[in-house]
Amino acid sequence: MLDSVDPRIKFRHLQSFVEVARQKSVSKAAAILHVSQPAVTKTIRELEDILGVALLERDGRGVRTSSHGDVFLRHAGATLTALRQAITSVSQETMHHGPPVRIGALPTVSVQIMPQAMALFLAEKTGSPTKVVTGENAVLLEQLRVGDLDLVVGRLAAPDKMTGLVFEHLYSEHVVFAVRAGHPLLADGADIFAGLRTCPVLMPTRQSVIRPIVDQYLIANGVPTLPTQIETVSDAFGRAFLRISDAVWIISEGVVAGDIADGVLAALPLDTVDTQGPVGLTMRADTLPTLPLTLLIQAIRATASAGRTAFERHRTVRT
Repeated sequence: MLDSVDPRIKFRHLQSFVEVARQKSVSKAAAILHVSQPAVTKTIRELEDILGVALLERDGRGVRTSSHGDVFLRHAGATLTALRQAITSVSQETMHHGPPVRIGALPTVSVQIMPQAMALFLAEKTGSPTKVVTGENAVLLEQLRVGDLDLVVGRLAAPDKMTGLVFEHLYSEHVVFAVRAGHPLLADGADIFAGLRTCPVLMPTRQSVIRPIVDQYLIANGVPTLPTQIETVSDAFGRAFLRISDAVWIISEGVVAGDIADGVLAALPLDTVDTQGPVGLTMRADTLPTLPLTLLIQAIRATASAGRTAFERHRTVRT
C-alpha cells in the first residue's frame, strides 16, 4: 500500500499530460503551455517511465489517451483542479472574493435556465468570479473532465462518456420541429415528413448529444436522408434563418419554447415523445463543490423546477 506520492512526479508532469490529453495534440499543448514541443514530449516520457505504463498512443496525426491514460487523466485532472482551488481559496480570501465558479451549459439551458439561476446566485453576494460557457455536450464534458469547468448543465451522455462523472436529473425535454408562423407545413393535412424532403432542414451537429436521437426518429418515420440539410448549433442563426425561409429547425424544445409561446415560431404537430431525454447536472465524482458552486447549483435546481412547472402549465392551456 502506498502512503505517499512518488516524489519524482512534478506539477509539470501533470500539467503537460492533462493539456496533451485535452488538446489531443503535443504541438497544441506545447503552444498553450508556452514551451517547446520536444520539452512536452520529454515530460510525458518521464511521466510514463515513472508510472511504468504508456499514457498516450498515436491517433492519426494526433494522440489519444490509452486505457491507463484514461484512468490517470481522471485523477490528474482532479488533482490540478484541487490545487487550483487551494491556491485560489487563499489568494481570493485576502482579496475578499469567493472562489471562481465555471459552468458549461447547453444552448437550451443557456436560454431557459441560466439567466434566472444566475440572478438568484448573484443575490447571494459570494463575490465569486463566474464564467458560463455554452457549447456542445461532448466538448463541455471534456472540459469538465480535465478541470476547466466545475459543472455542466446538459443532457445525460452515453454510459461510456460518464466514467468518473456523476449526473443529477433536473427534467426531461424532447426535440421539436420548429418553423416560422404561417409555414406551409402547418396547414391541415400537410404531409410533414414528405415536406422535409423539399424544405431546408437545420440539424444538430454530428457531435451533438441529440443527433443520434434525431437520426433514429427520422429513419423510423421514413426519412433516411434529407436533400437540403444544414448542421448548426447557433440559436441566433436558427431564428434568423427561419424568419426568411421555409426551413424546419430540429432543436431541443427549451431553445425555442419562448419563441413558440410568443407566436413567433410554431412547432409542427408531430409526436416526438420518443426523442425525450434527461437534462441535469454533471460533475466529477471525485471532487466536492465549493460553497459558491453549491449555491449556484441550488439556484439552477430552483429555476429548473419553476420553469418546467410554468412550461407544462402553458402547454396544457394551449392544447
